[in-house]
Amino acid sequence: QSLEIARQQENNLFALRTVMDIARLWQRRGKCGEARALLAPLHASFTEGFELQDLQDAKALLNDLA
Repeated sequence: QSLEIARQQENNLFALRTVMDIARLWQRRGKCGEARALLAPLHASFTEGFELQDLQDAKALLNDLA
């Protein structure tokens, strides 16, 4: 529900936080491929702001999921 609201509001940063929570849950459940497939496109959609902690955390999580 949180992800749907973020997408409706076109709030990519809020969507990223939500997707990271889902990805971490899936990672704990052994669904790393699915988690990466969900997170990678959203992370790739950012073209600036890479100094933000959220984007740095997303990159680190993607590396963990690789």
